[in-house]
Amino acid sequence: MKELVIRQKQKKIDLNLAFLKKDLVLTISLTLAVISCFIHPPKWEYINFNVLISLFNLMLVIKAFEDLKLLDKFAVAILNKCQESKRISAILIFLCFFTSMFVTNDVALISFVPLTLIISKKTQLNMTKTIILQTIAANIGSSLTPMGNPQNLFIFSYYGIKPLQFLTTVLLMALVGISILSFVIYRLKSKSIRVDLPVVRIVDRKKSSIWFLVFCIIVASILGVISTRLAFIVTMVTACFLDKKLLVKIDYLLLITFISFFIFIGNLSSIDIVRIFARNHLNDTTSVFFGSILSSQFISNVPASILLSKFTSDWKPLLVGVNIGGLGTIIASMASVISYKLFIQKNPGQSKLYLTKFSIYNFSFLAFLTFIQYCVLKL
Repeated sequence: MKELVIRQKQKKIDLNLAFLKKDLVLTISLTLAVISCFIHPPKWEYINFNVLISLFNLMLVIKAFEDLKLLDKFAVAILNKCQESKRISAILIFLCFFTSMFVTNDVALISFVPLTLIISKKTQLNMTKTIILQTIAANIGSSLTPMGNPQNLFIFSYYGIKPLQFLTTVLLMALVGISILSFVIYRLKSKSIRVDLPVVRIVDRKKSSIWFLVFCIIVASILGVISTRLAFIVTMVTACFLDKKLLVKIDYLLLITFISFFIFIGNLSSIDIVRIFARNHLNDTTSVFFGSILSSQFISNVPASILLSKFTSDWKPLLVGVNIGGLGTIIASMASVISYKLFIQKNPGQSKLYLTKFSIYNFSFLAFLTFIQYCVLKL
């Protein structure tokens, strides 16, 4: 009897460990959050509820789009017009680059990574590299506009930057970034795809129209046109009336991952040693530039921009630094966590492989863009 109990407990432990190994980012974020709580007590204000609510709203809408076959219809339309895998990848990557300027990098990835996964399933193509390049494209493309990502919006309003000043500061980074992306896409292996898939019929046009309207409302809330709470109420009411089952299909572990990072980042940025170190070392343009890139690798670029803005008035290297700093580690940009989570949700056994390839590509882009921008700063 005792042996049976011990075996059952051992199985439960093995299952828990297997679950944690499948989602390394969640495991890391939870661990860092718990450890940081022993160093500094957490506070409610560390958690950005607007981001969490917007993320929840978007995931719910995308799930609705999937169930209504809207993404399948879009995927089939792309596949029937493309005869090469490289061309498909290019379309998906550039869609993320350009749309991220207007609907933020998070929204671009939540919208198009699921589409890539559907195309991958229909064609039996390994599109891991495409998803990684989509993530890079969204992070680079979003740097071009103030509303492209949260750190841009914060710096733009905090320093009172004029639109033309903003554009001229980030333009070089974006141009170099899209040039490298184009070169990498050109170097991708291309496979001929001969598919003649039947046109996908939308399950329910009325529901599709309603959910598309909800999606527009959510985007409007992200851009600050309407309140996030109103968008949340509209989304929840729509889900309750049209399809309650959608609420069960949400990736709540992604929300937990974000909460964990918010707590860790908040605790870390509240430590006196961190503040003193920042105050003593942000003395010139070079230190602000490299400081913003380096800090983004560990605490993400949004909190890095908020933290470092308290110690410098030199906004140009800070703006460029936190945008370049969104490349590199998986937590350097929270948008990168989103694409990772979407990928492993469909490919649970490929977490380590994805993170390895992600790191190789992201750190390569990080090193090249850092070098180019540093040379420009020194001129």
